[in-house]
Amino acid sequence: MNPPSSRPGTARTDGSPVRIGALVPLTPPGWVGAGRHLLAGLELAAREVNDTGGIAGRPLELVVRDTAADPQRAAAAVDELAGLGVAALAGEYHSVVARAAAARADALGLPFLCSSAVLDTLTEQPTEWVARLAPAQSHGWGIYADFLLGAGHSRIAVAVQPSVYWASGTRILRDHLAPRGGTVSELDLRALTPAAVCDELAESRASALLLLVGHPEPAVSIVRSVRRDQRLAGITIGAPAGQPEFPEWATLLGGDSAAIPFLRYLPERLGPLGVRVETALCERLAEAPSFVAFEGYDTVTVLAEALRTHGTDRARTAGSWPHVAVEGTRGRIQFTRTPGSGVWQWAWAPVQVVDRDPAHPDRFRILHEG
Repeated sequence: MNPPSSRPGTARTDGSPVRIGALVPLTPPGWVGAGRHLLAGLELAAREVNDTGGIAGRPLELVVRDTAADPQRAAAAVDELAGLGVAALAGEYHSVVARAAAARADALGLPFLCSSAVLDTLTEQPTEWVARLAPAQSHGWGIYADFLLGAGHSRIAVAVQPSVYWASGTRILRDHLAPRGGTVSELDLRALTPAAVCDELAESRASALLLLVGHPEPAVSIVRSVRRDQRLAGITIGAPAGQPEFPEWATLLGGDSAAIPFLRYLPERLGPLGVRVETALCERLAEAPSFVAFEGYDTVTVLAEALRTHGTDRARTAGSWPHVAVEGTRGRIQFTRTPGSGVWQWAWAPVQVVDRDPAHPDRFRILHEG
């Protein structure tokens, strides 16, 4: 692949702000809690960049656009931000939305550092313009499959809604479980109510039900139905996509929110930078920060280093991905090419399987690390 070619008019030396376009789900049907945490991390890092001199003396400015989990809206936002002269794009949580944004960024020659979306095929073709911090879905969900097998679950049911992301997750689970005798059966939420899901589970031999569905609904209703069905007392509920990570989950479900294993991308212990950022994010959010907030912070930290070191020309920024080496909140961040992905990838952010402690639903238990 050839390096990105320079696009005219992208570099400024007149002391005006260096602008980064921030794509964030801030309204439904987007996952608003995740978007709020992502934006908090982006904004905190931008403030700290400006407190330490900005980008070669120029202030860093975030230009935020709400994607609302809508791929078309995200693509339109990328067009708008490119026209506004942003040096790069940051953010996005929803994988299908990030894929649309990445396609437009690639077409326009606009560097995009994706914060949180995990879908392996973020772009249809290899590109030099896009990099990603979050681990690819096949990596994280493969670790989750290992956890399920280690916990004695070989017959898995998935309550699933139509989506490229959920279909990809189902395939990854099946591919990891099948060689070791595991099975994955699908419960199609287009045809089944939460009560009907319980009936299907009661007739099956599955020992675990995974929620491959939207948040808060129908995820919350399914959990309530399963927890209250005495036929399903032995069923483990899991949520690999991370729905229980956010405080809203515990608020909506109370005690039913606990003992539901999910994926998150944090180390067992944060280093000094992570601890400092965690404290600042707690103050900004008025609650414990999720891993998504750390992803936001790391995104701006990486982009600021690239812009400081290589300049604000878009092609130079995109060309810097393989040369980046930045200390992030969750480890040292460097980008490589990984099999099955057409983007520059941090391989890998730390991966944990955790749940909320039944005795203290506001606390997390680490069940497995990958």
